[in-house]
Amino acid sequence: RLLTGFNRHHITAILASLHWFPVRFRIEFKILLITFKALLGLAPSYITEMLTPYESVHSLRSSGGTLLAVPKWRLKSKGDRAFAIRALLLWNDLPEEIMLADSVSSFKSLLKTHFYRLAFM
Repeated sequence: RLLTGFNRHHITAILASLHWFPVRFRIEFKILLITFKALLGLAPSYITEMLTPYESVHSLRSSGGTLLAVPKWRLKSKGDRAFAIRALLLWNDLPEEIMLADSVSSFKSLLKTHFYRLAFM
């Protein structure tokens, strides 16, 4: 309200007009950015070691090497919140055009556009 001057508007419309993402998307953006940097070798080794390319037992046309192997976890309530799991699940849900970005800046731009569509359209 302070920034926009509106008294009684739904916050989603205000966030969209300011191009601000809801908290969930900001968290996912940071997780995916760290994951992308790790795949490029720009992240610390302890993060890079968590990422393993998915290898299918069958030869598939769709196996472009962009998916990551997600390990099994036991605790539903906390296991899927850990970076080692959440990053892989989020990465595998991305459209392939975003996964195949050639630089950090293009990845950020494509990811922001993707999240804007998910959040506000």
